[in-house]
Amino acid sequence: MTEPTRQTSVSFSRRDALRASAIAAVAASGLRGAHGQNPSSDTIRIGLIGAGGRGTGALQQTLSVPGSNVKLTAIADAFQHQINGALKAVQDMQDKVDCPEERRFSGLDAYRKVLDHCDMVILATPPGFRPYHFQEAIAAGKHVFMEKPVCVDSFGARLCLEAAKLADEKKLKVCVGLQRRYENKYRETIARIREGLAGDIVGGQVYWNGAGIWYRGRQADQNEMQFQVNNWYHFNWLCGDHICEQHVHNIDIANWVLDAANAPQGWHPDSAYGVGGKQNRNANQPSEIYDHHALNFAYPGGARIASQCRQFPGGDGRVNEEFQGTKAFVRIGEITDYDGKVLWKFEGPNPNPYQVEHDELHDAIRNDKPMNNAYYGVTASMGAILGRLATYSGKQQRYDEVMAMDYRLMPENLTWDSTPPVLPTAEGDYPPPMPASFRVVDVTKLGKS
Repeated sequence: MTEPTRQTSVSFSRRDALRASAIAAVAASGLRGAHGQNPSSDTIRIGLIGAGGRGTGALQQTLSVPGSNVKLTAIADAFQHQINGALKAVQDMQDKVDCPEERRFSGLDAYRKVLDHCDMVILATPPGFRPYHFQEAIAAGKHVFMEKPVCVDSFGARLCLEAAKLADEKKLKVCVGLQRRYENKYRETIARIREGLAGDIVGGQVYWNGAGIWYRGRQADQNEMQFQVNNWYHFNWLCGDHICEQHVHNIDIANWVLDAANAPQGWHPDSAYGVGGKQNRNANQPSEIYDHHALNFAYPGGARIASQCRQFPGGDGRVNEEFQGTKAFVRIGEITDYDGKVLWKFEGPNPNPYQVEHDELHDAIRNDKPMNNAYYGVTASMGAILGRLATYSGKQQRYDEVMAMDYRLMPENLTWDSTPPVLPTAEGDYPPPMPASFRVVDVTKLGKS
């Protein structure tokens, strides 16, 4: 592996967050008509920050929006090889690529350089970085597509909410990659629930049970920070555990189904209680995160959601959601009464939601339509964080209490030579959080009695 470029410290602090907000007071420049006002002939310049698999997929989708004049004009990733891979993936779309060598940036601070060369930015780095990148993108006046989860701790959640409010003030459009929100089957099911076909929703079950995830082995020339950033899925400060990275989709659907009030700031559970652990991770693939979580979420009004997610082979896979109402049973795409009679079944077209979310984002940008998914992105991500803290601690966790804390996992100053927040044991593994000793730490209270 090529040695990453050494750099000055990247700072992710409250001070930097406030600085970003101050910068945002300056009028956004360089949007070249992409902000709205019927710019049908104008090019929307796309910047990509995070050129891994999901970032590359999002790039392909945004360059494929029908009838939209777009060009990739800048790209950044911590690692140069990821940039090379993303550019190779769009080599058959060269009419939509204008990204010369001088606008390809690598390193931990590379994201900042992209913001000088785009109108819309795709944020697809490891989730731990997302709140800070989102803040700076909005401060710079950029429309945003960002992947889920949008945060891995409550500090980051509050940064995202600050940026979301600023985006509203500046009429910037924000789309979050919780793509089920853009799938017709889900939209139509929710519409039938809103019409009262199932009665009041009183409970449900949500699942993301699968066999496992990717792992990138340690390379001889990597230091610990390089290894962790490259293998980010296995470290909580970077991914938030798989309950955040994957199960956030299902938790978001529970929030959406139970949001009868259509709350503008998003719906969320009041509390979470559950169990989890690290039992079946491959011994040759050291990892900090759990491989299973089982939770009960309590929602306003008394509804209860049973939640499962796991990553180990040999069991039945299950990724779906179902709900119980006072009148009927809800599966996504079908509602039946409790005698099994079908009351409604989805039969319409169901285009790829990964594409639809980009289609609708471009439409919102060009025609100045309201779009800001950051609010429900935060409530979904915080629901997953709440669940993680409940299983890690073995104690009930309350949403409002955790949200009010300055609970944060991201180091304030970060270089390739920094010491990561977690280190391997002498045996080379990473000890998982243990309920007997795990504590949710408010950084503002460290050192205080």
